[in-house]
Amino acid sequence: MEKKVAIRNLSFEQLKAEMLAAGEPAFRAKQVYEWIWKKAARSFDAMGNVPKTTREWLSEKFSLQIVTTAEAQYSSDRTIKSSFQLHDNNLVEGVLIPTRERVTACVSSQVGCSLTCSFCATGYMDRKRNLESFEIYDQVVLIRDQAQEKYGQALTNIVYMGMGEPLLNYANVLKSIEQITSPEGLGMSPRRITVSTAGIAKMIQKLGDDQVKFNLALSLHAANDTKRNQIMPINESNTLQVLKAALLYFFEKTGNEITLEYIVFNKFNDTLEDARELYEFAKGIPCKINLIEYNPIAQSSFVNAEADAIAKFSAFLESKRMIVNIRRSRGRDIDAACGQLAGKKAPVVDA
Repeated sequence: MEKKVAIRNLSFEQLKAEMLAAGEPAFRAKQVYEWIWKKAARSFDAMGNVPKTTREWLSEKFSLQIVTTAEAQYSSDRTIKSSFQLHDNNLVEGVLIPTRERVTACVSSQVGCSLTCSFCATGYMDRKRNLESFEIYDQVVLIRDQAQEKYGQALTNIVYMGMGEPLLNYANVLKSIEQITSPEGLGMSPRRITVSTAGIAKMIQKLGDDQVKFNLALSLHAANDTKRNQIMPINESNTLQVLKAALLYFFEKTGNEITLEYIVFNKFNDTLEDARELYEFAKGIPCKINLIEYNPIAQSSFVNAEADAIAKFSAFLESKRMIVNIRRSRGRDIDAACGQLAGKKAPVVDA
């Protein structure tokens, strides 16, 4: 039996060519394409204005390879963590984060991760494969629907901060953003999308060359090379000096916002000297700094810095006229907070 083609890997022109070759009228391709992307159809049978014979032909020749929600956990702070099952039974996790100001979907870009950041649960997994662009798209759709069904709220923001390193799945990540922002897709503004990287300088520069319209976040977490090498081995080949040059290049090419993410670990990177080093790295880069509470994981001995240390750290940066936000953990009670996603099975908990 001939292997089915993943229909969502086809461009509109490719789909139209396939349908014309099968004797279908050109407008039918537009209908099907709209069902696939704008209406996020979960099956060919759901395509109501497409004739049954055409739907049967589509089912025989193509597969949708939809992502489904395997499990969902509900936090006391309204955060929802979902385990998403892919067509090959691999699992990734995504998170709905509702606040007063915004409703954010945190999505994954890889099954596992090839980087080995010592503080991150995903870093202790093997990288099994990259996600297809439509698998990232499906996570957004499922989380969007969750927000509407559970809280009656519309999705406002998307962050690529789940499992995996987005810039090691560059083509599919950019394609997914194109689909999410397209009028033929979800029609979201790229300014509402942030891609987070552990710091791959040449790919940050490529983002600049491609003149992307979304925002960029760098997971920094230490502003001297010795400490950063210790917790993020990627720094050994992408030093802070190289990363700073890449960030400046990115901003010069795009004018897009840059966020520096900095988890404050107790007695590791929480002193005023660490804050001074962060300031020295950040000055000259048009950026804001997010100081992030650490969420403990079983594999690591790191713990969150004391509240007083974080307050002093923030005050020092603000005295240097840096834009600083302290990000409180959300979903920690269901292992949904930053650094805790690991694709593990958990019982379904009713809301």
